[in-house]
Amino acid sequence: MKRGSLIIALLCLVSYLSAQDIQLVPPAKTGGKPLMEALNDRQSHRSFEKKDLPAQTLSDLLWAAYGFNREDKRTVPSSQNKQEVDVYVMFSSGIYFYDAKANKLVLKEKGDFRAALGQPNISENASLSLIYVINLDKNSRDAGLMDAGFSIQNVYLYCASAGLGAVARGSFKRPDVHNVLKLTDKQEVALVQAVGFIK
Repeated sequence: MKRGSLIIALLCLVSYLSAQDIQLVPPAKTGGKPLMEALNDRQSHRSFEKKDLPAQTLSDLLWAAYGFNREDKRTVPSSQNKQEVDVYVMFSSGIYFYDAKANKLVLKEKGDFRAALGQPNISENASLSLIYVINLDKNSRDAGLMDAGFSIQNVYLYCASAGLGAVARGSFKRPDVHNVLKLTDKQEVALVQAVGFIK
């Protein structure tokens, strides 16, 4: 094979492999409702329309949940800045890891695994579900649960500001979610949070 053809073939292969990941648009860090209005509008919603989030909304949501607002600090606090929580995103098409530094979603598993989340009336109608995972080799379980709570509240406030619905849930089978995410024994699912358009 000629060198030029080999380079083209390699570029196509790289393009194909990277196409599985989702490069997010830069988050918009201005706008939205004033804080007091978002606090007033914050509530849990359990009925959603089956619609995908626009690209900008998805990026803004994830940045609010666990993005970086300074070089090594996030939009939420963490105990001793250990940043022991990871955020996974479950769509009907697969499970992704939110890589905040690269501002992209990294594909972990293709397929529809929403049954593991339980309550299909919520999880199958939401645009997505966020899964908060504690890395116990970085910090304690208690710290991880507290820090996951900060992300969950940020998402609630973002959704209230953007006219979306959200609900955090602890009613799911943790072993099922642990298995579909292929987590290690040093990782624990804290909570899940459905996000979508309010029905």
